[in-house]
Amino acid sequence: MIKSFASGIVVPKEYIWPVNKARILQPATTLVQDAHKAGLSVFASGFANDNFLSYNYSYDPAREYLQFIDNSQFSVDGLLSEFPSTASEAIGCLPQDKNASRAIKSLIISHNGASGDFPAATDLAYQKAIDDGADIIDCSVQLSKDGVAFCSDRPDLMKTTTAATLFIDRSTNVPEIQTADGIFSFDLEWSEIQSLKPQIESFFEGDLVRNTANKNAGKFVTLSEFLELAKTRAVPGVLIYIQNAAYLSSAKGLDIVGTVSTALSNATLDKQSTQKVLIQSDDSSVLLKFKDNPNYQRVFYLKESISGAPDQVAKEVKKYADAIFVHRDAIVVASNNFAFNFTKTVPALQAANVSVYVGILKNEFENLIFDYLSDPYVELSTFNSQKVDGFVTDYPATANFFARSSCATNGSAYSIKPVEPGFFYVPDPVAEPPLLSTADVVDPPLPAIAKNSTADSPSESQHQAPPPKPSSASIVVGTQSLFFATMLALLTIYV
Repeated sequence: MIKSFASGIVVPKEYIWPVNKARILQPATTLVQDAHKAGLSVFASGFANDNFLSYNYSYDPAREYLQFIDNSQFSVDGLLSEFPSTASEAIGCLPQDKNASRAIKSLIISHNGASGDFPAATDLAYQKAIDDGADIIDCSVQLSKDGVAFCSDRPDLMKTTTAATLFIDRSTNVPEIQTADGIFSFDLEWSEIQSLKPQIESFFEGDLVRNTANKNAGKFVTLSEFLELAKTRAVPGVLIYIQNAAYLSSAKGLDIVGTVSTALSNATLDKQSTQKVLIQSDDSSVLLKFKDNPNYQRVFYLKESISGAPDQVAKEVKKYADAIFVHRDAIVVASNNFAFNFTKTVPALQAANVSVYVGILKNEFENLIFDYLSDPYVELSTFNSQKVDGFVTDYPATANFFARSSCATNGSAYSIKPVEPGFFYVPDPVAEPPLLSTADVVDPPLPAIAKNSTADSPSESQHQAPPPKPSSASIVVGTQSLFFATMLALLTIYV
């Protein structure tokens, strides 16, 4: 009947790929095939980057477009989008083959594995990060009271595990680590930590949570299990993040530096060059402990925002580290949630032969300043234009798609354009962060290991579990959108 008066139909995208109330993608309907048999074109509508997408897309709007044009069953004939540039990049830029050659050589470094999809630093998060193309998988090392080294984002287990339901009476305040009370790994035996469940962490208000179906999925990973997984899966490299070494030494009698060194040696990663080994810390004295092994790359973690580094200070960084991890606002300064300008951080440090890694990248649109059009690929393109050496991300798959994008090179028919500060809106002037100083870099020597009962506790190897087993052409139509009104109305977090 429709064919008698029309050559095509426009339907809501959910008529083609339904999504249930739990925001999980359901099997496709036969609408597209039925319409094509009748000689009708099909145009899907309702696309917007700042929608609450199905969890299957990992908050990557480009992946939603690809679901409609790059599947084994059908391809729609057109897409109606409020963000046509993102639809164009999905069709014209992003590879259908995840193993396509890399156009961007910057390292893809996971942040607690693929922590956007699974609880941070669990076996499932690491396995997905590897499957998603991460060059480097990371382990932030924490210690239990009895000296077992395991991977967890931070020593406070309140937000990343179910500790609050079992051990709230063990909550304490440790001002050397954080201002808020917490339930700390170094106050719990490893057997007690194993009684907990991992917990996926969300960082935004309201419904912008991460996959609730995976809320408690996966299991905790000891450091030795993590290293074994990296070797078994032949990951290009690992990053070991050492935190709070001085406090653990002086207050708890725990030698985290020695524990990490022993684990790397036991995994024979200290005497090979096949896999990269990155040692990261915010304490320059920790990094000095690893300076004599040429197989290790040392990474200085900078908590403070900076706008650059004087030549002498950049050379000071080079004494301790081969690379530096900076937060996003050390490269892009924002005002009123719009890009204000670029800093000189990257060229200043690279001039001293210090690589620059930027993070933490998250796909959620509330994490993106307005200039990025709620599109994580625009943020990646912007940092790539600033010539960073690595992306630290909760979503390695998105960074991998970008790195293999055909639009990342000059002369492409399409492009993923980086931000130009002031292009959309000139925000109120804002003071730039200070320059990096020597005081930000140089730390006092590590204290001696305190003698207490913890220091004589069993080694990690006595508590180890067995190592884990290795696990068509379409049209893009821009619909009318009050873009700036929408942007200014959003409550957005820029972190």
